[in-house]
Amino acid sequence: IKIKPGTKRESVHIPVILSESGLKETVYNDFYIGEGSDVVIVAGCGIDNCGVQDSQHDGIHRFFVGQGAKVKYVEKHYGSGDGRGKRILNPVTEVYMDEGSSAELEMVQIKGVDDTNRITKAELKAGASLVVRERLMTHDEQSAISTYSIDLNGEGSNADVVSRSVARGSSYQKFDAVINGNAPCSGHTECDAIIMDRGRILAVPGLKANDVDAALVHEAAIGKIAGDQIIKLMTLGLSEEEAEEQIINGFLK
Repeated sequence: IKIKPGTKRESVHIPVILSESGLKETVYNDFYIGEGSDVVIVAGCGIDNCGVQDSQHDGIHRFFVGQGAKVKYVEKHYGSGDGRGKRILNPVTEVYMDEGSSAELEMVQIKGVDDTNRITKAELKAGASLVVRERLMTHDEQSAISTYSIDLNGEGSNADVVSRSVARGSSYQKFDAVINGNAPCSGHTECDAIIMDRGRILAVPGLKANDVDAALVHEAAIGKIAGDQIIKLMTLGLSEEEAEEQIINGFLK
């Protein structure tokens, strides 16, 4: 998909729906965002699996962001169906950013996906700016792995990667983020997670400074919902379960 230089206030939508048990596919999408353009790209996938076989969608998306261009990419994943077959989504996102360009990635997976292995890579030239916002919730026996590798190669490049997640039931999550500062640059990665029931969460920070003027920061916080927050909402008439849902919805908003 090629977007002409200077294109403004336009959007591209690429929805995918899998409704057949046992279907497995890999889709490749390359986006070329022309110089000076400002666009929104939305790609979502839903899997409805009511059978006994696994259904799987792997989307490989590559973005080539031209000089001075701006792009917002929204990716939403959802799973449903009462079958024993798994709903599997393994997205790969690669972003190659020219000088002075900017990209915002919004990654959302809130319900119904049994297994996901999300891989995101980015390479930034001078003055390029990358913002990533990940929102994720797992439940039951689900597993979600998010891996980020960001190369800040140009002077003045910067990246801000923030993940917010909730692990419920016996689900497992892993957040693995590496920022490589290869020039005078700034990078920030943050993982905030709520753990519930028998959930398990692993946060793996990785900062590599290969330049004396690379400023890199990592933050991570994992914990349960504070009891006083639940009590406060219960005094307003909510049940304990309703209070938890309100807190989770606000956290992932």
